[in-house]
Amino acid sequence: MSEFEQLSAFYEAIAEDNRIGAYHISLYITLVRLRSHAGWQNMITVYRSLVMQEARMGRKTFNKCMNDLCEYGYLRYEPSTNPKGGCKVYFNKL
Repeated sequence: MSEFEQLSAFYEAIAEDNRIGAYHISLYITLVRLRSHAGWQNMITVYRSLVMQEARMGRKTFNKCMNDLCEYGYLRYEPSTNPKGGCKVYFNKL
């Protein structure tokens, strides 16, 4: 799978989903890029601060968008309680 294929599937999935906004898209694009660097594994480990920086958003926006993407069925997110540990992100089939 390529980044283009993953993003194309996402754009098709959100075409009629009016709940998705620019911040959701920015977050998803960032996660797809990180997934690409991880060899397209379904589960990737990410660091929230890095994702927020790359997606150009603050903590409150990150939390809202990540919760939304999970609630809407695009992702599954397991936050880490360890500040030095990474969070797990799973990509749902689109």
